[in-house]
Amino acid sequence: MKTEYFNPAQFLSENVKTIKPSGIRRFFDLASQMENVISLGVGEPDFVTPWNFREASILSLEEGYTAYSPNAGLLELRQEISKYMQDRFHIKYSPEKEVIVTVGASEALDIALRAILNPGDEIIVVEPCFVSYVPIVELAGGKAVTVQALPEHDFKIQPEQIEALITDKTKGIIMCSPNNPTGTVLNRNELEKLAKIAHTYNLLVFSDEIYAELSYDEPYTSIASLSGMRERTIVMNGFSKAFAMTGWRLGFVCGPSEILQAMLKIHQYAIMCAPTMSQFAAIEALKNGYDEMKKMVRSYHSRRNYLVEELNEMGLTCHLPGGAFYVFPNITSTGFSSEEFAEKLLIEEKVAVVPGSVFGSSGEGYVRCSYATSLEHLQEAMARIKKFINNHQK
Repeated sequence: MKTEYFNPAQFLSENVKTIKPSGIRRFFDLASQMENVISLGVGEPDFVTPWNFREASILSLEEGYTAYSPNAGLLELRQEISKYMQDRFHIKYSPEKEVIVTVGASEALDIALRAILNPGDEIIVVEPCFVSYVPIVELAGGKAVTVQALPEHDFKIQPEQIEALITDKTKGIIMCSPNNPTGTVLNRNELEKLAKIAHTYNLLVFSDEIYAELSYDEPYTSIASLSGMRERTIVMNGFSKAFAMTGWRLGFVCGPSEILQAMLKIHQYAIMCAPTMSQFAAIEALKNGYDEMKKMVRSYHSRRNYLVEELNEMGLTCHLPGGAFYVFPNITSTGFSSEEFAEKLLIEEKVAVVPGSVFGSSGEGYVRCSYATSLEHLQEAMARIKKFINNHQK
């Protein structure tokens, strides 16, 4: 009897098949196969997690805390997160009902969208943006409506741009400040204009604040702290960036209890709980981690200033980012597209950057460079980029 060829791909969801793989990952894979590469592509601190955080986690293991935590996270950690949000951003959340500890800020956004979206609901996504935003909306059954923050406004979205896209199906807005990939920070006045739109059209705001502590030039304002916005904002944050804890995979989400309790149901079934040993490290980070965090922030600030000056001097126009640890230089003077520039630079000079186009169409003509690497590596990378530009001058 003839056996027909079995094709597992026939079972794939149409939704999943239409989603493109991460554009960042392709360049990481290329770089991993080469020697002597300087990577300005990874959005990850070059600092090792501070010892006292690691020690707290080790101690928890030695004392036998290896079981599941409560679904929402250890109560002590939720209490510390509640205190942190009050002390740093002047927003009060109940640790029992309005805080969930998640597996990174990415899970927080995922379960938030799944909790509120019905098929066909629209979410406005401000671009350039982190590569997962649009796919996560689509995987949750929603429709992502993108809007381009423009370079002439230093990549700060203008309220009228958002207002023009609102329909009767619009349910919310995803925004990130400080922004990945541009480093742009929205100040209080700019946030108030966006808050007014949220009130006028009865929208939720999904505020990705993972880089909130990496704001260099003025105190950070969370949109949730503005009048009337606490109840219509879902704040996503975590320990990866400011506390150098990327591999620990620990984030948190804060918001109104009605939405958070719905999110908790999804979290219970999909994840159960965040890693217990990571949670003990996070407790120590929030209790005794600010001195170490400030040292890291000062170093990033210095690197930012160096990188922006160097890029502008070599003719790659670069605005001064207010936060995060990325610069977003314009590379159109080279005549290459973003992807061509990144690929040629990697192959010819072994410097890895990320094409701006992977962060949305408004990122074309730019590349993202992370300065979460040593000053020595940054200096060598700038020398290689300068050589690359000189070699391709017409």
